[in-house]
Amino acid sequence: MTQVTAPLPPRTALRRAALAGFGGMIGTAARLGLGMLIPDAAIAVLIANLAGALILGILTARLPASDLRVFLGTGVLGGFTTYSAFAVDAVQLWGASALLSFGYLAGSLIGGLLAAIIGLHLGAALGRAAHARRAS
Repeated sequence: MTQVTAPLPPRTALRRAALAGFGGMIGTAARLGLGMLIPDAAIAVLIANLAGALILGILTARLPASDLRVFLGTGVLGGFTTYSAFAVDAVQLWGASALLSFGYLAGSLIGGLLAAIIGLHLGAALGRAAHARRAS
């Protein structure tokens, strides 16, 4: 089911666009740094995408729709993860080995879904634990 939300006031929309842009700059720089640490581009993209899916799941479960979530989720993690590099890597791997490319595609898609599921559950569990600590 699609969630329908009311339009944001112009000031809020502009602030959130700026937060997403600034966060994206940080996330992109972080992905570049990861690529420098891991010279195999496909592996670096896979790690970035799986880590991003996990962390975004946690953020989504823990943070309400807010400026912080826009900055971290849309901005930082949006800049850190990359679909375009994933697609190019899969095509290039196909040229070298169809089996390797298929494994990369399956690992990325299935792994990303599992990471997001784990992140959502972990974030919800952390929220319950924090609520229980506050209640006691």
